[in-house]
Amino acid sequence: MSKEMDISLEKLPQIPALDLLARQLVEGFITGLHKSPFHGFSVEFAEHRLYNTGESTRHIDWKVYAKTDRLYTKRYDEETNLRAYILLDSSSSMYYPEKNYGKIRFSILAVASLAYLLHKQRDAIGLITFSDKINTFTEVKSTRAHLQNIFVQLQTLLKEEPKNESTDLSSTLHLVAQKIHKRSLVIIFSDLMTQADQLEDFFKSIQHIKHNKHEVLFFQVNDPSTELEFELEDRPYLLQDLESGEEMKLNPHQVKDWYKEKTEAYYQEIAMKCHQYKIDLTKIDINDDIQKVLASFLIKRGKMR
Repeated sequence: MSKEMDISLEKLPQIPALDLLARQLVEGFITGLHKSPFHGFSVEFAEHRLYNTGESTRHIDWKVYAKTDRLYTKRYDEETNLRAYILLDSSSSMYYPEKNYGKIRFSILAVASLAYLLHKQRDAIGLITFSDKINTFTEVKSTRAHLQNIFVQLQTLLKEEPKNESTDLSSTLHLVAQKIHKRSLVIIFSDLMTQADQLEDFFKSIQHIKHNKHEVLFFQVNDPSTELEFELEDRPYLLQDLESGEEMKLNPHQVKDWYKEKTEAYYQEIAMKCHQYKIDLTKIDINDDIQKVLASFLIKRGKMR
């Protein structure tokens, strides 16, 4: 993680205006794309699209051409109509690591940045937060007031302490599938820390979403060094399940190989199922940059055109 991003995450609970931080991250991301020498990665924003040879030149933005040496034409509100529902897992396991609640804080910042980017593209946004129940379910709108309401909801969640709540992603997805009627993009942020036998229910709910012609972008959020690699000091620990409260005394060195084998098999199954059901899966390390989230979203958005 960059020094700037590390500072941002550490200060996140004290920052009163999450929208300003999201705007800073998105604007920096867009500036980086415009300066990128990799022309094969073309991104079309709501304000502009690449000029097609033969069309009228009266809408070309010459200021953008001067900065990027690429021809863009201005776009208008009616040219964009993406509807996106962002689902954020707020169960207790997302508040790991306990010292800084890294997974939930990273996800909140990523969701805020995505919401700002969607609004910038004049797309409609809805926010759903869930654990073993749905905690927040907003309408899908593209107005500035609605975006600000989403920031308020996220800011409130940012200040909350974990509540020993488990994850029930499948029930949430079934409900979402029933409520949304127009073709939409469903974006999920979750560590998917659930019982292995509940994975089948999760993918059945994904089938429900896909059957209704919606697209799915899944961000699997983890702290890989400890959650996947089990990189802990060689000493006795008292480990606690954040969702059930169950405790276990052990020395990580004694179970590391067994743990890694089981964990790798679990996440390989997730990746295989996502491929099978044509779900765009992005594995997120909470020490990564938020730009990975934004880039994955724009790639997915491009596929939906």
